[in-house]
Amino acid sequence: MTDAFSALGQAAPGQSVRDLAQPLASGKGWMKFVGIIFIIQGALTAITIVGILVAWLPIWIGVLLLQSSSAIERAQLQGDAAALKESLAKLRTYFVIQGVLYLVGIVLMVVYFSFFASMLGAMMHGFHA
Repeated sequence: MTDAFSALGQAAPGQSVRDLAQPLASGKGWMKFVGIIFIIQGALTAITIVGILVAWLPIWIGVLLLQSSSAIERAQLQGDAAALKESLAKLRTYFVIQGVLYLVGIVLMVVYFSFFASMLGAMMHGFHA
């Protein structure tokens, strides 16, 4: 199975930054789109009283994606290695935040199900008494 990027694995030592940035740069439009959606989600969340406590998270994630897409665009157009590194660092932060949010969500889901299972057990015990 080959694709347009399969040659990147066999890169010569002097391979240009433009070639290395190309696979990620080809998705920069999607990065910008998702970043804008996250910012809009954060703004809508901030409208509520409770939501204002967590609204900064989607806004931060959206800004990270927009910054990463701009940096990868610079890396591809100018061959700027520092911009490539910046883009990858922003993406790393994005994935770390998303991973932590997923872990928190899983823990909360387990707590939620445990709580309601114990409530159901208590109600069932009350019906049998």
